[in-house]
Amino acid sequence: MALFSHSLLHIYALVMILIVPFDFNNLLIGVSSTTLSITTDKEALISLMSQLSTTNDTSSSSTSSHPLSSWSHNSSPCNWTGVLCDKHSRRVISLDLSGFGLSGNLSPYIGNISSLQSLQLQNNQLTGFIPNQITNLDSLRVLNMNSNRLEGMLPLNLTCLNKLEILDLSSNKIVSRIPEDISSLKKLQVLKLGKNSLHGTIPAALGNISSLRNISLGTNSLSGWIPSDLGRLHNLIELDLTINNLTGTVPSVVYNLSSLVNLALAANSFWGDIPYDVGHKLPKLLVFNFCYNKFTGRIPGSLHNLTNIRVIRMLSNLLEGTVPPGLGNLPFLQLYNIGHNRIVSSGIKGLEFITSLANSTHLNFLNINGNMLEGDIPGTIGNLSKDLSILYMGGNRFNGSIPSSIGRLSGLKSFNLSYNSISGEIPKELGKLEELQELYLTGNKISGAIPIPLGNLIKLNKIDLSRNELVGKIPFSFQNFQNLLYMDLSSNKLNGNIPAEILNLPTLSIVLNLSNNFLSGPIPQFGKLTSIASIDFSNNQLYGTISSSIGSCLSLEKLFLARNMLSGSIPKELGDVRALESLDLSSNQLFGLIPIELQNLHALQLLNLSYNDLEGAIPSGGVFQILSAVHLEGNKKLCLKFACVPQVHRRGHVRLYIIIATVVIFVVLCLTIGLLLLYMNYRKVKITAIEASKQLKPRAPLVSYDELRLATEEFREEKLLGTGSFGSVYKGQLCQGNIIAVKVLDTLRTGSLKSFFAECEAMKNSRHRNLVKLITSCSSVDFRNNDFLALIYEYLSNGSLEDWIKERRKHGNGNGLNLMERLNIAIDVASALDYLHNDSETPIVHCDIKPSNILLNEDMTAKVGDFGLARLLIQRSNNQFSISSTNVLRGSIGYIPPEYGWGEKASAAGDVYSFGIVILELFSGKSPQDDCFSGGLSIAKWVQSAFKNKTVHVVDPQLLSLIYDEDSARDTNLQIQCVDAIMGVGMSCTTDNPHDRIGIRAAVCQLKAAMDFLLNKI
Repeated sequence: MALFSHSLLHIYALVMILIVPFDFNNLLIGVSSTTLSITTDKEALISLMSQLSTTNDTSSSSTSSHPLSSWSHNSSPCNWTGVLCDKHSRRVISLDLSGFGLSGNLSPYIGNISSLQSLQLQNNQLTGFIPNQITNLDSLRVLNMNSNRLEGMLPLNLTCLNKLEILDLSSNKIVSRIPEDISSLKKLQVLKLGKNSLHGTIPAALGNISSLRNISLGTNSLSGWIPSDLGRLHNLIELDLTINNLTGTVPSVVYNLSSLVNLALAANSFWGDIPYDVGHKLPKLLVFNFCYNKFTGRIPGSLHNLTNIRVIRMLSNLLEGTVPPGLGNLPFLQLYNIGHNRIVSSGIKGLEFITSLANSTHLNFLNINGNMLEGDIPGTIGNLSKDLSILYMGGNRFNGSIPSSIGRLSGLKSFNLSYNSISGEIPKELGKLEELQELYLTGNKISGAIPIPLGNLIKLNKIDLSRNELVGKIPFSFQNFQNLLYMDLSSNKLNGNIPAEILNLPTLSIVLNLSNNFLSGPIPQFGKLTSIASIDFSNNQLYGTISSSIGSCLSLEKLFLARNMLSGSIPKELGDVRALESLDLSSNQLFGLIPIELQNLHALQLLNLSYNDLEGAIPSGGVFQILSAVHLEGNKKLCLKFACVPQVHRRGHVRLYIIIATVVIFVVLCLTIGLLLLYMNYRKVKITAIEASKQLKPRAPLVSYDELRLATEEFREEKLLGTGSFGSVYKGQLCQGNIIAVKVLDTLRTGSLKSFFAECEAMKNSRHRNLVKLITSCSSVDFRNNDFLALIYEYLSNGSLEDWIKERRKHGNGNGLNLMERLNIAIDVASALDYLHNDSETPIVHCDIKPSNILLNEDMTAKVGDFGLARLLIQRSNNQFSISSTNVLRGSIGYIPPEYGWGEKASAAGDVYSFGIVILELFSGKSPQDDCFSGGLSIAKWVQSAFKNKTVHVVDPQLLSLIYDEDSARDTNLQIQCVDAIMGVGMSCTTDNPHDRIGIRAAVCQLKAAMDFLLNKI
């Protein structure tokens, strides 16, 4: 019976199979679903690998060395290097390729690894954009791509990754805003976007992500205030906003985030007092970094009660008062930096804080530079940590002598005691600091001889003992400095010979300055100084000849041997030193001819051979064509090539005397007239300087050097906006909050003083919306007692026109200026020139119109700046000319009108030519210095030839793409007609003959007509 029942069941099953067909398709899909998923992952990873390579790849066959060599089509991805699969689903859930040295772009197919939870690609050299497809990875918890070269914007819909816990894209080139809807990332714990080019404000919505523990947004271009909403992040451990453009006060709620371990707000524009009880409110703090801001008040004493704190940084603020007590409570302190504030020390115990730091046995860095501390340095300084490697005490008012106990700081690598009032001798115990690499004692009253034991500092690479009262000889032991890069012993009372061993130090490559001493004897052979950049032996008692071995110093940029007793001829080997920029051999006893090889030094900007006994013809090429750069006075036997008299037989002496007498009378007459003109011009320049200063005073009080130092944060490189012929321009912010541009003139550069006067004179009565506003000036001395000259201008936030054009050339799409914006810029510049030429109280020729001197404010209004080459015109006519008596070529290559090359003086027509070149560059996208413009072809001729065919061939392709993106074909044609008209103005401005050029006022009218055409027709 059981057997029968069993048979019936089999029959029933067979019948059911025949009657109700089984869904084989569903079974196959179910089976192949897993297969397809792992296959999809595999294909995505193979696509990723195909676009990546490593820096170790030497050939296509070197696959064994490739870190992804295990990624084979014949094996499962779960066995590949850096890949982790889920044990159950067999799907890829983690990809870790960090530190593999990979380069190339990320494949968009990465978005197909749909189960991916962790993607770690940090510490590689990946380039290109982050693909938007990455936002398809909705299971992603970790996204780490820091330390690559990724660029572009943050991926669209990044905030859709709502399971993300760690987002680290720091140290890339991302240009973007932080998404306003970032609060969608509810589970985010770590947000690291530092060291990119983020802009805009910090979204207040960050305060809604209660899980956040780390926020690192440093080294970007973020602006605005810190949102007080961040005060709701009670789990926050790190808040790093260093090196941005943030401003305002720090919200009090930030100081209540008791979980904070790292609070770093350095290098912004924050102001206000730091709460004195900040240490009580933030008890877990290990890192406190508030340097390079504008914080006022006192150093918060409560910080000295945080017994676990490691780092306290308040460099370059406006802090006052004394150092609070309690520093002895910090056993784990590693870095204490309060430099460049206004900290004082009062009473006998004013410097006791140095003694108390002996309890910080891990102290590695101590900076109290640039304050107002005074008194004797306590001998207990030698009790500081043996780990101390940096000790900066310069720019204070310390007196007394250097404690010999300094020699016990065996770990010291850099010691700076410059610009104090230290007296006494250099303690020989300094020679025990075997790890010392930098020694700065300049600008004190140190006397005595240089200790021989200093030669034991074999790791030393910089030594500066200048501006003291040192006597005796340069120690022979200095030959041990086999790692030395920089030596300055100038402005002392050293005597004896220059040790030949110093000129054989193979690493000496930056500066060797022995000037302003009493050194004597001949200059040794220059030996191994093949990499030295600057040598200064001036103002000594050196004699003998200048060795021809100077020609081996191929990297030399500055050579100063003035005011010695050197004799012999100038070595022609100087002509081999192609990098030479400044050469001063004045006030010696040199004789013979000026080597013609000097005219081959194309980098030479200053040549001073005055007051020697040189003779013969003055070379006529190279630097000798720039009269302001060459000084030859006091050489009575020199003559111009055409006036030199050849040697004759004795019987021709009478005839020779007559010729010489005639020439002398002629030269004396010319010199008298020339000197009279120069004296009159000098008087005018002096009056100009005085009047310029007087004119500037009513506008705003003169700004002090210290104010500018604080405004520019010690003239930091990050604040540098650009450099020019006579100096550098920095962005700054005055205490009142005004953002300014500070043009610091290089007072050592020939012509900088004239540039200063020219700029003041040109700007003192100039008032126009399209001229950069000169606010005030500064004439002072810097912290090294060197002359300091600066001009303070309004700051224009959109940079220069050159910045926009360069960005377009670099990326192909950086200059997003449309037709209207470009035309507005052209009209603004033309209007400024029209004012200078025709409406200014005294007509002014700018002489250097080019994109870098055209600045743009926040609403893209163009303003003309940099009047360092400007010239005033003494009459208005078609043949305007300058009051300058020199014919030096003025302007920048590519923008200089051709007549200046023929010796014509600066004129309004010259400005018109330069302006025309700017128009052609702005609308063609081509630089006048482009490599394609050679063999007589210029940008003006290139555009002119295209006009005969079709203008569109020379129009900037990006401008064309913006025009052709218009919906209406009619509007497109009208815009092309407008561009034709504008290019026509550019060509009318750039004719070779200045008399054929259009006037600037007519150019303004034609450009405005083009604008009216645009506004009325489109």
